[in-house]
Amino acid sequence: MKDFLEIYRYTFMYKGRAILSIIYNLLFVVFNLLSLVLFIPVLQLIFEPVKKSAVLVEPMWNGGFISWFSYLKEYYNFYMQKMVNEDPKYALAFVCITVFLAFLLKNLFRYGAVWHQAELRMAVVRDIRDKLFSKSLNLPLSFYSDERKGDLMARMNSDVGEIEIAVVSLLELIFREPIAIIIYIGTLIYLSPQLTLASFILLPISAFVISRIGKSLKKTAKAGQEQLGIVYSSMDEGLSGIRIIKAFNAIKQVQHAFQKVNLVHQKLITKAFRKRDLSPILNETLGAAVMLSLVWYGGLMILDVHNDQQLTGKVFLTFIIVFSQLLRPIQGIATNLAFLTKARASQERINEILNTDERIYEVENPTALPELNIGIRYENVSFKYKDEFVLKNINLTINKGKTIALVGESGSGKSTLGDLLPRFYDVNEGTIYFDNIPITECSILDLRNHIGIVSQESILFNTTVRENIAFGMPNATLAEVENAARIANAHDFIMNLDSGYETNIGERGNKLSGGQKQRISIARAILKNPNILILDEATSALDTESEKLVQDALDKLMKDRTSIIIAHRLSTIRNADEIILLSKGEIKERGTHDELIQLKGMYYNLCSLQGIN
Repeated sequence: MKDFLEIYRYTFMYKGRAILSIIYNLLFVVFNLLSLVLFIPVLQLIFEPVKKSAVLVEPMWNGGFISWFSYLKEYYNFYMQKMVNEDPKYALAFVCITVFLAFLLKNLFRYGAVWHQAELRMAVVRDIRDKLFSKSLNLPLSFYSDERKGDLMARMNSDVGEIEIAVVSLLELIFREPIAIIIYIGTLIYLSPQLTLASFILLPISAFVISRIGKSLKKTAKAGQEQLGIVYSSMDEGLSGIRIIKAFNAIKQVQHAFQKVNLVHQKLITKAFRKRDLSPILNETLGAAVMLSLVWYGGLMILDVHNDQQLTGKVFLTFIIVFSQLLRPIQGIATNLAFLTKARASQERINEILNTDERIYEVENPTALPELNIGIRYENVSFKYKDEFVLKNINLTINKGKTIALVGESGSGKSTLGDLLPRFYDVNEGTIYFDNIPITECSILDLRNHIGIVSQESILFNTTVRENIAFGMPNATLAEVENAARIANAHDFIMNLDSGYETNIGERGNKLSGGQKQRISIARAILKNPNILILDEATSALDTESEKLVQDALDKLMKDRTSIIIAHRLSTIRNADEIILLSKGEIKERGTHDELIQLKGMYYNLCSLQGIN
């Protein structure tokens, strides 16, 4: 029930569209009934002898809502009889035109409902995707180490698609089908209470069968959506790693792995579709059985000469036509319940993301950060991703304008130490200070405005060179972008591109070389002009020539800035003001390059392995 309420809230975020859709649907129901009831005089004029009435008395309305319907019926019969007296052919034409108008209005109102539903459903989809994407951007990095990116994409696409269908289904389930059933049942009771009672005894059978199918459907649908996330992840891994796949002749291996997860998904979704589609089929079959039972029972009533109900063929025919229409909203309820049941599984998966703890919290009244005056200080900092600490009791001071290098074996905690400063993660113990202000007491946005990052993998976007350099700074002028590119040794190669700074560099910047991408990243950091700079293996993936150009650009970038360098290539950090050697999350050695070489400890051994003295 809670999931249905959430879909209801989504639907009525746009009250105007929802209310108009409801009104048009109700008018559709009314004119659908009229189009059928008004057709009865056509049959009467064709198949029954025309009897002219000598005396016609125009009916009078006595007031009251119920008598108003009787008045309309009597006045319609009066008007029809009057036309029959004058010219039966004219009466037939009038009835045909009236029925056509009823059908026309019915379909116009149905289209009006669909018109507003189309905008409503897509607006809801847009809003949910916006929420999911915004939430995804605000989740900590640890979330992405635990969750598959493909699963997240599946929730944003396939699961949201199920909610789109459910929005319309909910409107019809609450505001159209039940009202249609009430109107049709009221008409049936008016025509023949005895036949209506008989139908009430038979109809609940189908409702029981459909409810049993619905319970099974939800479980299967959720399993199918989860498997779709695995399929998306498999596709993403295959397409992202295409170079390695081809290089190692692993195409068949990757194809087989994908086909395996895709086959599981196909079987689950097939089962879900079969269960969902079985509901209306069973409902229609059971409905047909009920209707034929009523035909048999009503036929006996007409053939019984001692029938006190005085059920005539015309009334019976009208009853059957209206009853056949009663089956449609009942079938609609079964179908919409199936859609909503499937959507409930999707809603649960969407809520798992929306309700995920962001973990990185903002204080209510953050302290404004000035320009860095003193430096950065890590005080008794410890951190763990799950159960085991990866950083233990770190005490480190980085004075303003100084360069600190972090070295050590893989997994020693170097990158984690850098990630704590911009609050990609929050420390478990201890405090990090910006000057003398704990970084947890300032705005995350304000903090990150003071920090520039150049990572080993150049993260570029499928847009122009200019937009990549000005990323996060949309108001930067072309002159400012060009100046940053010149400092980063990137201007010359940019000008040799097809459209210069307006050249689109493709997905992840794949139209550029590794060195070119890294210099674009450096230009981006230069344009930001941060107080603090974090360089995470910024040259480790480059060839010697590219490394020289990039290192020259980095030297310009680090000038007069407080810098943290995370490095494997020790040759790039010889001139650092202090080198911190980490091992298993602890600081083992610290000092300048020369001091650590003279110490002949772990740093000395690492330098020896790389041929550095």
